[in-house]
Amino acid sequence: MIGLGTWQLGADWGDVSESTALAVLAAAVDTGVTMLDTADVYGDGRSEQFIGRFLRERNEPLFVATKMGRRVAQETANYSLDNFRAWNDRSRTNLGVDTLDLVQLHCPPTEAYSTDRVFDALDTMVAEKRIANYAVSVETVAEALTAIARPGVASVQIILNAFRRKPLEQVLPAALAAGVGIIARVPLASGLLSGRYTKDTKFEANDHRTYNRHGEAFDIGETFAGVDFETGVEAAQEFAALVPEGMTPAQAALRWIIQQPGVTTVIPGARNVTQARANSAAADIPPLSDDVLAAIEDLYDRRIRAQVHNRW
Repeated sequence: MIGLGTWQLGADWGDVSESTALAVLAAAVDTGVTMLDTADVYGDGRSEQFIGRFLRERNEPLFVATKMGRRVAQETANYSLDNFRAWNDRSRTNLGVDTLDLVQLHCPPTEAYSTDRVFDALDTMVAEKRIANYAVSVETVAEALTAIARPGVASVQIILNAFRRKPLEQVLPAALAAGVGIIARVPLASGLLSGRYTKDTKFEANDHRTYNRHGEAFDIGETFAGVDFETGVEAAQEFAALVPEGMTPAQAALRWIIQQPGVTTVIPGARNVTQARANSAAADIPPLSDDVLAAIEDLYDRRIRAQVHNRW
């Protein structure tokens, strides 16, 4: 299933106007998207608020996943029931709902995944009907595997794309065996896999692809999936040359993720209506052939593996 990631509607991807944000949401839903992913810190609630307005105006049966935990210093002690309730109140207000469909811990400290108190608090939130389900968004394979072993975790959100293949080895099989969903984020490696960039491409100053290339603001893996930009551009050009006729490089990248056993949904972002519609269309294109899949794996092994495979 293809959902819509909405980080870009809040902040950190250059300026996106209110009218554009609402148009992107409409284009995605009108072309079959039923799952939206957001977080309480995307634009300090701006993304959630746009989704809340859209829900009120359209009354669509959508599944909204949000996140919490990044509003404070990243210490496990701050992942407390009192903080959870406060963050939950804020998100429910932003989204205009009584019960949140899914709340994900937003890449918390590694220690949190092994702390019973944290998950006991999440269970309490379910019992209080503040949330229907809880999950985690992780940075590393090890964090994902620890979370999957937790009986109450509904899903794990992890970076997965043709340039970040490591989750295929253990995470996806473990999730499939445990009945835990996998939400694939950063599916286009921050746009690299669209094939639109050159080494001379410039991004706006308030775009994380400018200010976080070396992990200055948050984990470097969230920007270009941790791949050096120049290397990524060259590899993306090779990727584009492998794409079968009838689909764009971005659609092929999404199709690659959809074909991986264990993936529940993939959440590409979109900054305009055209991108939203093209992303949704990837759900209906033919599967990539075994030859193309093998060529994509070879590209990863030759150009990308050494940079990222053992880092996360």
